[in-house]
Order: sequence, then C-alpha cells, then structure tokens
Amino acid sequence: MSTTENATVGNAEIYSPRKVLDDPVFRVLKVGEKPSPEANIAAFYNPAHEIHLVEKPRPKPGPGQVLLHVRATGICGSDVHFWQHGRIGDSMVVTDECGSGHESAGEVVEVGEGDRVAIEAGVPCSQPACDPCRTGRYNACPDVVFFSTPPFHGTLTRWHLHPAQWLHRLPDHVTFEEGSLCEPLAVALAGIERSGLRLGDPLLVCGAGPIGLISLLSARAAGAEPIVITDLFQNRLDFAKKLVPGVRTVLISRNNTPKEQAVQIKEAAGTPLTVTLECTGVESSVHAAIHSMQFGGKVFIIGVGKNEQVFPFMHLSANEIDVSFQYRYANQYPKAIRLVAGGLINIKPLVTHRFKLEDAIAAFHVAADPAQGAIKVQIQD
Repeated sequence: MSTTENATVGNAEIYSPRKVLDDPVFRVLKVGEKPSPEANIAAFYNPAHEIHLVEKPRPKPGPGQVLLHVRATGICGSDVHFWQHGRIGDSMVVTDECGSGHESAGEVVEVGEGDRVAIEAGVPCSQPACDPCRTGRYNACPDVVFFSTPPFHGTLTRWHLHPAQWLHRLPDHVTFEEGSLCEPLAVALAGIERSGLRLGDPLLVCGAGPIGLISLLSARAAGAEPIVITDLFQNRLDFAKKLVPGVRTVLISRNNTPKEQAVQIKEAAGTPLTVTLECTGVESSVHAAIHSMQFGGKVFIIGVGKNEQVFPFMHLSANEIDVSFQYRYANQYPKAIRLVAGGLINIKPLVTHRFKLEDAIAAFHVAADPAQGAIKVQIQD
C-alpha cells in the first residue's frame, strides 16, 4: 500500500480494532498464565467492566509506520474510568474488548531501529482539507485515532504500531519513564498555555492527583506565585508540598459548602486569586474555584467530570469570571521534552509504583484504589 493509499484509507481503518479482535492469535489469558517473553500481551477492558491480559498479534509496519517496543506506560485516570464505568461522556463508550494505555514511551525495533521515543497517542488525519489539522488545532480533528479511547486499542502493550510522524525522539539522558510522563505533562502545558497564566499570577490548582501535581510543577516553572492547591486527601497535599515546598495547601472537607471552602482558599492565598487550573472536573470543586476568583478571574477546567453540571451563572456574570475548557492537547510534546531535558520540570518523583507488563492487572487495582497512596502507577517492560 502506498502512502497516498494510506491517506485515502484513513487512520480509522488502518488502526481498526477489528484487525486485532478478529485475528486468530487474539485471546484472553487465563488468570495466572505466564505468557512467552516475546508474546504481544496487553491490558484490555470490556463492557462487563472486566480487566484482563490478552495476547494479540505482533503487527508489521506499513508505509510511514514503525514498530515499537513499549517500555513504559502510565495508568491514566481515564483508563481506570473506562474499565470501571465503561464510558466518558456520550462519545467515548466501551462497546467491545478495548486495549488501555496512552501515556507511553518506547524504542523503535523495526524501521529506524534504536530510536528512543515518546509516543503521542492522538493521531489526526493530517489532511489539507481538515481545518483543525491545517490550522494546528489537530486535537479537534474529527477523524483522530486516539489510542486507548474506544474503540481503538491503547499503547499498554509490548509491541505497538505507530506513525513515525507522531513519535518524539528522547534525548539520551531522558528515561522511558520520563518519556511516558510527557503525556500528562502535555495536558498540563496545554492548560497553562490556554489559561493565559503569566509570571507572578496568583494561582489556584484544584486537585492533587497526577494532573494536578504535574500542573503544579508546570505552574511553578511558569512563575505563578502564590500557588494554592486543594485535595480531599492529606497525603496528596503532603506530596504536593514535597514537590513544591512553597505551595499552600487546603484540605477539602465533604461537610463544607463550596462557598465555605472558597473562604479557606482565599485565606491561604493571602492575595486575590486570578487564575484556577481545575484538575478534578467535580462540580463542587468547580464551584469552590469560581467563588475563590477575584473580579475578572479565570477558571480553566482541565479535569473530566459529569456529562452535565450546574454552574453559579449570575456569580460568574456579575464578577466577569471566565470559564474555559480543554480537550486533550496539541503542539505540546516538543515543549514537554525540552522542559524535562533542560531540568526545568522534574517529573520523576510522580512515579510511585512500578509493575511489570505481566502484572498490569495488579497495577490497575492499585491505581484505582486511593487507599494505596499511588500518584502515578507505571507499567514497564
């Protein structure tokens, strides 16, 4: 197949999940089964909310593609959500066996062997007739294949086929672990860019999970001061304090109203807050952020939440508070790698738990249980 034919066919057909599911090699591994070291195993979930290891065929690269040995993959909250809830909104629904994972880095093993790369999981059509692709907002491409978003299988696998143009070479001193973390870092950097955060802006970060913490690190590198971060769990706030000693923390109580919580946030800040990076998507947290903002402030929502939510409309209107949103990211990977390679953002401490690929199911259970104290769980091979 020529490159032109590849473009005509489209990514959705090239990476069709049926090619894997209908292959005779595809099977669900038995519990406790030890697969061959060369087997292409992966972690899959399904509409019955089961998660298991599968064996699938080792793909062969076509025009413009390379075969990767995926060396590190982080478990994202969306991976856990697809497993446990089967959907995010109305457009991303698990309808069959579906492979997880999109925070990955690996090594090219076929075509350009030896390159160490971060894998940008969203592959847009890149066609001239596509307005989002042509104008650089390719995260809005209607024909995007985003690996791990149903129905497309993810990158949490041993061997993964990927377009060469959506791989980003890692400097020698940047590890696969850090390369994998460039995906959530890309999310945070897109949020900071779109929120308009400037040097010296007083900032609120809602949520001290992986995206909140990586947003905290990015905001500190961008010069925000002071920074207040909130969470329901004290251990996560303690972790934030270790990452950025100057951050001010507020423990959220389920017994407080958002307005009461906002009073505590403003007291912790000690100065009017102008920007929020809302990283939870939880309605009450969004409300607390809105009530924490000064006149003319901005609440920028990175988190994913309920399909429909209610906002304090007249408070927003009377205080000219802007609310904006983010959908994935675009044009952030090169920046993320530069910041990590240059030492401006140290993302290494975020990985608290590491598992072998064969133990991916145990890794998912740790990532899904807040009591385990995990920040970022990674699967390495």
